[in-house]
Amino acid sequence: MNVGTIEAIVFVLFLLILCPVVFKLGEIRRKNIAESGIKSAEEEAKKIVNEAIRLADARRKEVLLEAKDEAFKLRNEIEKELKDRRTELGRQERRVSQKEDTIERKIVGLEKKEEQILAKLKEAKNKLEEVETIKRHEFEALERLSGLSKAQAREQIINKLDQELNHEKALKVSEYSRFLEEESKSKAKEVISQAIQRYCVDEVAEMTVSVIPLPADEMKGRIIGREGRNIRALETSLGVDLIIDDTPEVITVSCPDPIRREIAKMAIEKLIIDGRIHPGKIEDIVEKSQKELEQKMKMDGEQALLNLGIHNMNMELVKLLGKLKYRTSYAQNIFLHSVEVANLAAMMADDIGANAAVAKRAGLLHDIGKAMSYEVEGSHVQIGVELAKKYKESPAVIHAIEAHHGDIEAKSPEAFLVQAADAISAARPGARRENLEKFIKKIEKLEEIARSFAGVEKSYAIQAGREIRIMVNPDAVDDDKLILLGREIAKKVEQELDYPGQIKVSMIRERRVAEFAK
Repeated sequence: MNVGTIEAIVFVLFLLILCPVVFKLGEIRRKNIAESGIKSAEEEAKKIVNEAIRLADARRKEVLLEAKDEAFKLRNEIEKELKDRRTELGRQERRVSQKEDTIERKIVGLEKKEEQILAKLKEAKNKLEEVETIKRHEFEALERLSGLSKAQAREQIINKLDQELNHEKALKVSEYSRFLEEESKSKAKEVISQAIQRYCVDEVAEMTVSVIPLPADEMKGRIIGREGRNIRALETSLGVDLIIDDTPEVITVSCPDPIRREIAKMAIEKLIIDGRIHPGKIEDIVEKSQKELEQKMKMDGEQALLNLGIHNMNMELVKLLGKLKYRTSYAQNIFLHSVEVANLAAMMADDIGANAAVAKRAGLLHDIGKAMSYEVEGSHVQIGVELAKKYKESPAVIHAIEAHHGDIEAKSPEAFLVQAADAISAARPGARRENLEKFIKKIEKLEEIARSFAGVEKSYAIQAGREIRIMVNPDAVDDDKLILLGREIAKKVEQELDYPGQIKVSMIRERRVAEFAK
């Protein structure tokens, strides 16, 4: 082992001995430092605690002083309030005492008055007893003188009074009844005459023909067409009879149905303006004319409502009202008649203080059933009532419609007024002609007989009822059956109708086929 190795070993041993010593010394130093820090922290903590105790004592003293001041203030306020209440209580006690004194004085006065009243009542009672005694003596004296008891005398007087009153009452009732009868007749005449004078219109009877002017006579040939095909198509589509004679620049449309006649007039006028007259065009124009007439009926109904000031009527009723313009009754136009009845009823309602609005509405609608009388079975009154109910008219209007011909008893002033206005309108000179009405009904019956057979599509009475034109379904009736059907219709007409001369039955079976080249 050399010297260097020994020195190294010695150095290592020295280091091994020196390290624990150094570590121990460092530990002792750190401990001293820690103990010194703990001690100074404890001293600081003691200082903080002592300061906190000192501050808490000072705050406690301050709070106690504030509490004492607040308690003193509250005590002063309470003492003041108690003093005020004692003062108020003293005033109230004085007022109560005064009121008690007043009440005691009043009670004493009332007791005195009660004594006085009792004394007067006693005195009055004594006097009543004296009066009753005197009255009894008087009645006894009267009974002895008259020989009648009190009950018998009373009954005799009452009977006499009853007789006198009954006689006087009968005289008054009779006198008043005569006065009312005279006054009511006079008033009714005055109201009706005023209404007639205020509403004066011209009566125009509906005719059964319409005249259509032509721009030139050569138009007649175009309307007739080659071999008469155009005029046949017109008469077949429209159900009218076209009369083309030597009268210059006019043709005549003959038909008892004003609606068919009007459609024919409109269609022919359109064809004349258009210039293209052939069967295909005729069918289109007829269809358009029908639609235009329906629109015109609606506008006529709306105009009537506007002129009369009537609102909120169902549009279907408005259309039916316009349809009445093409209906007649005994040659009187029903549309004009209905407007006249509405005005007359409203005027009379104003004069007597009835409901003019109800009277006017019922007067306008009283014959509305006649617009459907060709299509629906039943009287025009029944049909009108059903239509009014269907389209939500008021019960007052429905009652007036139902009662206007006396089918039921009229129960309202408005119903009576509609009856009177209807009679006034119908009674105008020249307003109605019964012969024309019978003729129209005969024509309707003739067309109805033809339509009652199976296979008949349409039937039109023309030539003032001297001819019935019948169109059949070509699929249901062949040529052989057509002859037999015409004979059966003729026999039924002979059996059910009375007519002068003869009626021609014209049967038409026509099949049309149309194709389009595209």
